[in-house]
Amino acid sequence: MPAPFWQRPLGTLDEREWEALCDGCGRCCLHKLEDEDTGELAFTWLACRLLDCETGRCSDYANRMRRVPDCLKIDIESVARFEWLPPTCAYRLRLRGEPLPDWHPLISGDPGTVRAAGVSVAGRVVREDAAPDLPLIDFVVDWPGQWPRAASRPARRGPAKPS
Repeated sequence: MPAPFWQRPLGTLDEREWEALCDGCGRCCLHKLEDEDTGELAFTWLACRLLDCETGRCSDYANRMRRVPDCLKIDIESVARFEWLPPTCAYRLRLRGEPLPDWHPLISGDPGTVRAAGVSVAGRVVREDAAPDLPLIDFVVDWPGQWPRAASRPARRGPAKPS
C-alpha cells in the first residue's frame, strides 16, 4: 500500500494534495513588520482583510490573489524562501522531511484540532480593516512564530530528508 500523499516529497504533490497539506491555521495571513536596519521580521495580531477571524480561514480563498494583490502564493519555491513561515507550517515541516503533528487535520481527521492545539489564529487576531488606531509596534506579538505549548511536536522518524 502506498504511503499517504502527505508523506511524499512536496515536489510530487498535485494541486489538490498541495492545498490539502495546509492546516488552515491562518498564521501566514498575519501582517509582519520588518526592521529596516536588521531585516528582522515581527508578527502582528493584524490579519489580512479577507481573513475570517473567528474561523482563521480566508473568506474568499479562490479570489484572494485578485482581491489582495500582495497576498503571497505558497508554493514549493516560496516555502524554502519564506523563513517567516511558522514552525508549525506543514509545508515547512515536510520540506525538512519531518512528519505532520497529531493535531494536523490530515492526521486527526478533524480541522478543529488545529484550534484546540493553539495553532490557529481563530479568535486571537483582528482584521486590518477593523483594527484599533494604535501605533504599529503595539500590534507586535511573538506567538505566531513559536510552537504552541499545547501543540504536540511531531516525533522524528530517523534523520530528516529534504522533500
